[in-house]
Amino acid sequence: MSLIDRTRNLFQKVGTGAQNTAAKVQTGATQAANTVKTTAQAVGQKVNTVVDGFESKAATAANTVAGVFTAPKGAKDKVYDGKLVGAGGQTFEPGTPLDQFPAVTPRNNPNATATVIYVNGIGTDKNGQSNELQAIADKSGMRAIGIHNSTEGMVSDLLQCVKDKLDKGHNPAVDTLADTVYSELKAGRSVHLMGYSHGGLITSRALNDVARRLRIEDGMSKAQVEQTMSRLNVETFGAAACKYPDGPNYVHYVNDKDLVPTLFGIGGSGKSPLDLLRDAGRDAKVHYFSEKNMFSGAHALADTYLKHRAPFEEARAGRF
Repeated sequence: MSLIDRTRNLFQKVGTGAQNTAAKVQTGATQAANTVKTTAQAVGQKVNTVVDGFESKAATAANTVAGVFTAPKGAKDKVYDGKLVGAGGQTFEPGTPLDQFPAVTPRNNPNATATVIYVNGIGTDKNGQSNELQAIADKSGMRAIGIHNSTEGMVSDLLQCVKDKLDKGHNPAVDTLADTVYSELKAGRSVHLMGYSHGGLITSRALNDVARRLRIEDGMSKAQVEQTMSRLNVETFGAAACKYPDGPNYVHYVNDKDLVPTLFGIGGSGKSPLDLLRDAGRDAKVHYFSEKNMFSGAHALADTYLKHRAPFEEARAGRF
């Protein structure tokens, strides 16, 4: 074999070794990449797993960031006070972005885009509010989000009503609603609210808090506050509030046979000396009707009040 042939064979062996080495390196890199990919997928699946008592701290942290609230086993309704309530009775911490919130949707229109925020009355637990949210979504055609006004029994609930009437003490539902409305207004967005019974009183108190906050924190004049709050559409049903701040666009529903609004709210259709102490809000539209009695459902939300509700723009035009 000539020197040239031996040199050629030597280069061939070297080249073959280099190719084998490169192939091994590439195979190792591919395996490593697959391992990383598989691990990442597993982590992603783990984070999206529903949290229970045995999940990792990382999974729990991920759900906390999303705002999910999970009550301790056996907890009473009080733990949900001021929490946001959405589809399937899920609860979320106050401050959860509304555009990330799984709202209750109308059964005949799951793709609804408009949203209403609803506060319930006394004696209603979270499950009861969930049923009311579905009734509101079906009637209004809007996505419905709840701010929960928890119940601790009739006596405690009535005591809370008195405190709210006097604008005294702390009520988580008031705080959550006020913070939510203020944040949405500051972001330049409009808000649609509904309040029933004590929920109407909570709505009134929260709106007054928002008005004060706009004046004090943002230095707005009274006219500027009213202009800013004109982006609020507010509906109340049998509400226990007798005064509302000017600015929002109001529609109030009052059953003359319902003692809650006629005695503690904006009154019935008949004139009364107490009317001097009442203020439904500038340019408010009030729809009076007469149906049933206090022992046959005069104060019922779904079976009485919602049946009289008109589309908001129609109601604002006085067409009920």
